[in-house]
Amino acid sequence: MNATFKTTNVSYFLTKASFSNEGVNTLPSEGFDRAEREITGWDGYAKTPLESLERLAEQLNLREIYYKDEGPRFGLGSFKALGGAYAVQCVLARAISQRVGKDVSLDDIRNGIYAEQAAQITVTSATDGNHGRSVAWGATRFGAQCRIYIHAEVSEHRAEVMRGLGAEVVRVDGDYDASVAQARREAEENGWLVVSDTSWPGYTQPPLDVMAGYGVMAREIVRDLPTPPTHVFLQGGVGGLAASVAAVFQQEWGAKAPQVIIVEPELAPCLYASGKANAPTLVEIQEETLMAGLSCGEPSELAWSVLAAVSRGFMTIPESVVAPAVRLLANGDASQSAINAGESAVAGLAGVMWAASDPQAREDFNLGTGSRVVLIGSEGVTDPNVFQQIMAGEI
Repeated sequence: MNATFKTTNVSYFLTKASFSNEGVNTLPSEGFDRAEREITGWDGYAKTPLESLERLAEQLNLREIYYKDEGPRFGLGSFKALGGAYAVQCVLARAISQRVGKDVSLDDIRNGIYAEQAAQITVTSATDGNHGRSVAWGATRFGAQCRIYIHAEVSEHRAEVMRGLGAEVVRVDGDYDASVAQARREAEENGWLVVSDTSWPGYTQPPLDVMAGYGVMAREIVRDLPTPPTHVFLQGGVGGLAASVAAVFQQEWGAKAPQVIIVEPELAPCLYASGKANAPTLVEIQEETLMAGLSCGEPSELAWSVLAAVSRGFMTIPESVVAPAVRLLANGDASQSAINAGESAVAGLAGVMWAASDPQAREDFNLGTGSRVVLIGSEGVTDPNVFQQIMAGEI
């Protein structure tokens, strides 16, 4: 195993999960039920693979490591395909219901019953790439207009993909949080509908829809595993992925649900800081992380309410471990088959590799020969240029 993971400096701390109903009930099972019924009926739906990283598990002296590979999801390259597009459908149903004065169902939106009304609506969002791709795809699928805001460091390849899906793409000076602010401001000025994966005071329903969509992925994992895992290492960002997966696991497995460890870039540790403060905490992004989808300085308050209840620990990882983790998967060193992953997909992988290799962390996280770990491979190769640079050792 690459020595980088044994010698790198990682910060972490443990918490005591409360499993409070207030937190877990933020994402009720009924919302996951509704999203699952709808999304699994979409054209192109297929369950993504849960790969066994048996070679890596043996090297780390763990029983099993499972890697949920979201690269094939709906041809969009990431788990985000489940959330943004579903939220667009829900937002359109609610907006058109108000305009026509009667209930409009998700079936109505999917079947184009109100295509004329949908075509008059613009949905908008800020993104590092994958969420915007899903929102653009959903807008095209359901007949709405789409405007996506990206920050200065989002690659042009990711912007071109969103344009190819029918979105107007606006590049904003500043970081991700600046793009969120501009998307909100211009939506209010123009009467557009924001479809964000993060929440703020007074804005909660679309992020709930987004996280409900992510639950499809988590439920696939539950159905693929004969017994609950002992640990799940989840990447951070604004917290939506982690909250959704943790909530589903808690609902499905109860007291047998795995320990939840949140892993973030040390350059964007808003959930780590929130865990320290025991409250949603803003951090200022000074430098963009290679893990573009995790470069978020402000947590979603909804997601935090779940993570505060279920998280067992928080960890930040340095940039130096990202490229080696991507190469480890792609070279077939972790499993019998090669897995091509994007930069944001390997945060949990890097986290468990370090934790299992450090004697104190291994003890603190209760990692041992019987441990069965789940990781979320949240994206495939969403930017081929970056992937090629990583594989060539240029990053």
